[in-house]
Amino acid sequence: MSPLTILRIEKLKTFGNVAGSDDHVTRNRETPNADPTKENVRLIGGEDSRALEEIVKEKISTLKHRPRHDAVLCTEMFLSASPEYFRPKDPSLSGQWSDSLMQQWAIASRDWLAQNYGEKCVRAELHLDESTPHIHAYIVPLNEKTGRVSHDAMFGGRGGQGRIKLSKLQDSYAAALAPLGIERGVKGSKATHTKVKEYYQAVNSEPLTAVITNNQLAPTPFESASSYVTRIQSDEQFQAINHQLADRAFMQERLERAEQRARASEKERQRLEEIVRALELKTQQLRDLPLVDVAWELGLHHEEGKWKGHGHIINIDGPKFYDFAPDQQKGGGGAIDLVMHVNQCNLRQAVVWLHERFGESGAERAAIAKTKTVAAEIIQLEPRPKFTLPVEDKAKWTAVHNYLTQKRGIPENFVELLHKRGLVYADDQQNAVFVMRNLLEEPQAIGAFLRGTRGENNTFKGYEKGTKRREGWFHFRLGGQPTSPVEKVVLLKSPIDAVSFAMLEYQLRGDVPPNRTLYMAVDNPKSLPVEQLQHIPNLQVAFDSDDSGNAAARVVKELLPQSKRLKCKADDWNQQLLDYGQQLRQQQQQQRQQEQDDELSL
Repeated sequence: MSPLTILRIEKLKTFGNVAGSDDHVTRNRETPNADPTKENVRLIGGEDSRALEEIVKEKISTLKHRPRHDAVLCTEMFLSASPEYFRPKDPSLSGQWSDSLMQQWAIASRDWLAQNYGEKCVRAELHLDESTPHIHAYIVPLNEKTGRVSHDAMFGGRGGQGRIKLSKLQDSYAAALAPLGIERGVKGSKATHTKVKEYYQAVNSEPLTAVITNNQLAPTPFESASSYVTRIQSDEQFQAINHQLADRAFMQERLERAEQRARASEKERQRLEEIVRALELKTQQLRDLPLVDVAWELGLHHEEGKWKGHGHIINIDGPKFYDFAPDQQKGGGGAIDLVMHVNQCNLRQAVVWLHERFGESGAERAAIAKTKTVAAEIIQLEPRPKFTLPVEDKAKWTAVHNYLTQKRGIPENFVELLHKRGLVYADDQQNAVFVMRNLLEEPQAIGAFLRGTRGENNTFKGYEKGTKRREGWFHFRLGGQPTSPVEKVVLLKSPIDAVSFAMLEYQLRGDVPPNRTLYMAVDNPKSLPVEQLQHIPNLQVAFDSDDSGNAAARVVKELLPQSKRLKCKADDWNQQLLDYGQQLRQQQQQQRQQEQDDELSL
């Protein structure tokens, strides 16, 4: 069984409670279960020999407000670990432990106290004179912001907040001891001291204890062995003992299995909580600083629901504020705006001021929030630039037309059809402009893909400025009826590949597809219109057959599981179209040659 952390807290509401606890911990009061030959160690506060009551009073005197009559003046924290850690070979050996293990635990616990409570932890005493090492730590729950002592702010609260804080406290202590192999107990366990006592009462209850202590199972004088066995076997109390022992063994086995499951569940819970904490941290980093904290740091005081001072009367409502002072009468939003308003400074000075008060992370949070606010205003007010297609140059169309038909092998009639529909044309640089449109019922042009055609080895290709690659694609439809819904979609890497694939299908079939088919150029899965394609039953992915194309096809498969991979035999579909055209011409030439040979033979 893995060793577990032990952490308990106790409220000390009077100075009499503080003094009494101090007497017990410092052994000024007789402690029957303590070994007087062993010496305890003061881990924190060793340089101050005053009574604990005096130290606590001095701490509280620094606050602005006197404690309420029912306030918790000091919190006593008990820290330890289960015996399995201190004496792993035999946890039952009370009063014995490994000094090295004890020292590692004590140092880790002391460091955890110092890191979490700093000077608020006025004393920590390591007890080595009892059965298992443990620490008594005393924390004065100072709340500098309110100027009061507040146990609830640190450890308690209403509406279940106390339970949540104590649970997080247990998590924190367990995390500090985790490198030592000490684990947190099962979160939400209902085990209590009372139930432990009840368990021991049950273990020692009748009939087992009474029967043994009263010698009811002892043989009587002159009783034969066979008679003794018969009597014992028929004795009701003996039967009760058998059942009790059997029940114990069964319950012990069930308990061990339950503990194993609980351990596994606890580790999974801790893993999930780590994820949640990381997400909470990220969320916290995206939130602005609380304006009430900023107002307090600015030297304002809270009075009658307003923050006043320096000539300001400021109302804070979440992330926004408004100054009701007669000569102000204006508001704003966010920590930076509030600092700029009260301190009459610029943005850079406000960020530096926040850094000094809230550290680097606080200043970053405020800056991020300010940026988000400014960005939201820009998004709302700034006009959207409208995409404009490249200007058509009709004089260059012949050259582009020849490039597509002669060099790329695309049938002339289909090139003219695309040109007539406005899906491809020439610009002033003799680029083939492939118009990219959205997938609405009446598609709108929101981008353009350019392919250079000038010169022998022109490799230029790219997108026109302002193209929305995630919202528009080069696409066209063939087959079926113009009003029929799309039943098949073919995804290809480029507009030329899309046209080439469609023409290959047409030439092999001798006609357009029987069902409405959409051919679409998608050069990257990032721009894949998943929502529009997820209900298409016949989805073919015809990217290039190289590593890049295969990787992109796998991504599409994850996004659209119904998709099927198609691979071309050549480097790309345009090359396959050219190869197929070459084969047709060779076949036609062979056929003509055969016809000529047949005529000569006649």
